[in-house]
Amino acid sequence: MKKFTLALGLLISAFASSAADMSRGADNFYKSDKVTQQKVTFKNQYQMAVVGNLFIPRKMNQNTRHPAIVVGHPMGAVKEQSSNLYAQKLAEQGFVTLAIDLSFWGESEGKPGHLISPEIYTDDFSAAVDYLSTQPFVDPDSIGVLGICGSGSFVISAAKIDPRMKAIATVSMYDMGAAFRNGLNHSQTAEQRKAFIRSATEQRLAEFQGGETAYIPGTVNTLDASTPDIQREFFDFYRTERGGYTPQGQKEELTTKPMLSSIGKFMNFYPFNDIETISPRPMLFITGDQAHSKEFSEDAFKRAGQPKELYVVPGAGHVDLYDRTDVIPFDKLKDFFRKNLQ
Repeated sequence: MKKFTLALGLLISAFASSAADMSRGADNFYKSDKVTQQKVTFKNQYQMAVVGNLFIPRKMNQNTRHPAIVVGHPMGAVKEQSSNLYAQKLAEQGFVTLAIDLSFWGESEGKPGHLISPEIYTDDFSAAVDYLSTQPFVDPDSIGVLGICGSGSFVISAAKIDPRMKAIATVSMYDMGAAFRNGLNHSQTAEQRKAFIRSATEQRLAEFQGGETAYIPGTVNTLDASTPDIQREFFDFYRTERGGYTPQGQKEELTTKPMLSSIGKFMNFYPFNDIETISPRPMLFITGDQAHSKEFSEDAFKRAGQPKELYVVPGAGHVDLYDRTDVIPFDKLKDFFRKNLQ
């Protein structure tokens, strides 16, 4: 079971070499001098405080209303990992952007931390739209959403029931439900799935009885000769200076480490069901042609209604699209949101 749990942990987020690969413009901690940053807090419908970074173009006229974009981080990460970068790059193009910490992660509320709750994650995006809609410099009829990795599945889940999200984009998307039910490329058997669910419920009972919280190792802390390539890919981002980040007020690196006892909630998460009902609002799916997660963007694109586009970045892997500014198609995102947030 320990070996199986570790294998499932690879599906969450988190992995390359002990020395960070900073090639191709890797710049996760990018700081733009063209935008202002403000920390904001607002409540979701569960009355939990959601914390985000609001980015506003310095030259923007705040006496008029402008289009806005909510940006969600990879599953198990925090807003300082990938989503701040995307939010700033898009704010430089004239958008108001809001990078949020999902509930139970980073600075947002939620006890115990690192709990998996796709329903609440989904509501966080609608809460972000609530917040933006009340800002005098935001056009409430021109709000889009962008989800990176696991947040791609959460923004789709949100958009199905929130028509205020006028344009939906995903980057390196994971369908977190399918990933845990089936494994990558449907590599997990039904018996393995059942065994994993049993381990989660056994751990839930142990914690109910006062036992210590157990986590799935979404990212290993060290590498050895047997470390799989996908694990190495995530390690290079989350466990090196390239993208490693300790959330404010926490003493140790705690990202990409979800609670084992809550993992069953992903088994029951089907974000692509009824995805076609988002139409006629446009959808853009961005993935790398070398990404181990490409299957999820392809599946969503196949099921989605029109208008839709699948944009495949040549030579890009899954994590490359987290922070490699020479690879990420920011112009594609800019054009998509400009066209559809009028």
